[in-house]
Amino acid sequence: MLEERESKEPAMNPFQKNESKETLFSPVSTEEVPPRPSSPPKKPSPKICGSKYPLSIAFIVVNEFCERFSYYGMKAVLTLYFLYFLHWNENTSTSIYHAFSSLCYFTPILGAAIADSWLGKFKTIIYLSLVYVLGHVVKSLAALPILGGRVVHTVLSLVGLSLIALGTGGIKPCVAAFGGDQFEEIHAEERTRYFSVFYLSINAGSLISTFVTPMLRGDVQCFGEDCYALAFGVPGLLMVVALVVFAMGSKMYKKPPPEGNIVAQVFKCIWFALSNRFKNRSRDIPKRQHWLDWAAEKYLKQLITDVKALTRVLFLYIPLPMFWALLDQQGSRWTLQATKMNGNLGFFVLQPDQMQVLNPFLVLVFIPLFDLVIYRLISKCGINFSSLRKMAVGMILACLAFAVAAAVEIKINRMAPPQPGPQEIFLQVLNLANDEVKVTVLGNENNSLLVESIKSFQKPPLYSKLHLKTKSQDFHFHLKYHNFSVYTEHSVKEKNWYTLIIREHGKSISSMMVKDEDKTTNGMTALRFINTLHKDVNISMGTDISFHVGEDYGVSAYRIVQRGEYPAVHCRTEDKDFSLNLGLLDFGAAYLFVITNSTNHGLQAWKMEDIPANKMSIAWQLPQYALVTAGEVMFSVTGLEFSYSQAPSSMKSVLQAAWLLTVAVGNIIVLVVAQFSGLVQWAEFILFSCLLLVVCLIFSIMSYYYVPVKPEDIQGPADKHIPHIQGDMINLETKKTKL
Repeated sequence: MLEERESKEPAMNPFQKNESKETLFSPVSTEEVPPRPSSPPKKPSPKICGSKYPLSIAFIVVNEFCERFSYYGMKAVLTLYFLYFLHWNENTSTSIYHAFSSLCYFTPILGAAIADSWLGKFKTIIYLSLVYVLGHVVKSLAALPILGGRVVHTVLSLVGLSLIALGTGGIKPCVAAFGGDQFEEIHAEERTRYFSVFYLSINAGSLISTFVTPMLRGDVQCFGEDCYALAFGVPGLLMVVALVVFAMGSKMYKKPPPEGNIVAQVFKCIWFALSNRFKNRSRDIPKRQHWLDWAAEKYLKQLITDVKALTRVLFLYIPLPMFWALLDQQGSRWTLQATKMNGNLGFFVLQPDQMQVLNPFLVLVFIPLFDLVIYRLISKCGINFSSLRKMAVGMILACLAFAVAAAVEIKINRMAPPQPGPQEIFLQVLNLANDEVKVTVLGNENNSLLVESIKSFQKPPLYSKLHLKTKSQDFHFHLKYHNFSVYTEHSVKEKNWYTLIIREHGKSISSMMVKDEDKTTNGMTALRFINTLHKDVNISMGTDISFHVGEDYGVSAYRIVQRGEYPAVHCRTEDKDFSLNLGLLDFGAAYLFVITNSTNHGLQAWKMEDIPANKMSIAWQLPQYALVTAGEVMFSVTGLEFSYSQAPSSMKSVLQAAWLLTVAVGNIIVLVVAQFSGLVQWAEFILFSCLLLVVCLIFSIMSYYYVPVKPEDIQGPADKHIPHIQGDMINLETKKTKL
């Protein structure tokens, strides 16, 4: 996934300060700095197979692969964990998911400050990786059903996610830059190739984990449920491997000492300028050309000039969070949408959370496609497709993606069964007697609400909607069977589903009302049993899923099971073993099985769909994923390339920090909308699409009046003497983009 937002993209320490430019970021001082004593020559680092590449980078590359596997593997199943395991609603699940994502983009500032001002990059990576591992351990424990109740699981989950956010965000600005530190300046070409391998390892980690961890969740059963503990535990184990591998290379690493925090210097300069201007607002002092010139009393002119160039670019960053608000919903709202669709593609059955693998896969396809084909064709047509225009087109593509997502959601809703509203119930009648029964439902005033004749074991096509006078009401049922008339009464409450089961009772019949506690499966497969035998039946659906159904029309509760074929389910009574053929249990369906003993066919299960299976293929999400990923490639890569070209070298790392913060703010926007909009899902998609369209218009106006600065105009006199590690990282980052 274009890790703009993560250190997939930043190939540098966002807050690293080049030693040769230290005076540019310090207050004016007349003190002389004593010369540093010469250090003894260091022993050259071991190389890989006699090449110019330090052996130490192998440990860093493996560390990054495992860490990205860990992060994206855990995040891939996070929304469904909230929905199915913690039983939060969709809005709460979405809000917590984006709160976690936002925190992951705020904590890099803390990690960079620790590394640059206190511990250095190596110790920061080690210590925060330990926090990272602890977070995974706590998160895995929170997914064990046997460990406490819902409150314990919720508390452990939030604690674990907070630790993971601190760990992943804290090491984010350190790892890539620490790898660059291992190279000598004379090996700049090898360093650039190293970063290519570094980003390849990130892509591989995120791509593989996004595909694998949903399989660990859905294809493995733990304690009768999806195995979230395993889906979180394996990424946690990979993070342990990442830490161990990184620590193994300790003696080979070059470990530059902390050099001071550039971001802190920028904030101090801006704060001093604002406060100095405010203090002198009433004095008779000549006005200054720029508000940052009020910092001239304390800071060098070069730093002030660099900060001026920085603020011009940061002004263009103001509209950017809305784009990330749309992009990051792939792991939340779009995954929830996928739960309402059928993942059977014929040749492969796709889990809802596995659809997220399309993003990193399409990124790898689209980057060379755009760079080598599309942009060149546009250029040959004589169109000036500037960086800011590319970003605007990227926003429009994201708008279209959410419009498509809204259309898909509307289609899903049309196929979904209706839900009872206020003062409504849905009722179905299940006739398990040997012959036809005429059913009349009478209200409080003995008026007929429903009259129908139901044959023996007739599958009711639809639930009947009945209106109530109040929130709860008594219904009278008149059942006519042969020459017998049976009157019975049952109480019902609004917004519920009910099944009236009619059964043989000697020569007559009797009835029982069953309240269907939950008629939504959230994309899962559910089933229950009715046992017409005169003996209790124990049914085993697998290692951890079993049903106990009482004799003489005992009714089990719904249980969630794995989607698939069940040709021979093992059943047992007190004196007999037998098997039942349940057939295909499909995505999103709820099934009712009636265990009967037929004279001609023996013991068998009569199958009925309470809720029909998802009919719409998950492949319908492909267009929206393709559009949003194309928009991401045009927006993210181009945006970084443009902003870096417009800012002086001394401010590149500050821009990286600001870029990450726009992602954090974008996730907060989703959190707020999910909690307070109150819109149905398709309308929420339209809202986001329209908001981004408005923001795109504003951004286009801002871009129209923006005058690009030539690189030579923002280079300070000392820039040509600055080591090129930062520039190499930026070039790689903007071309490879950030995974």
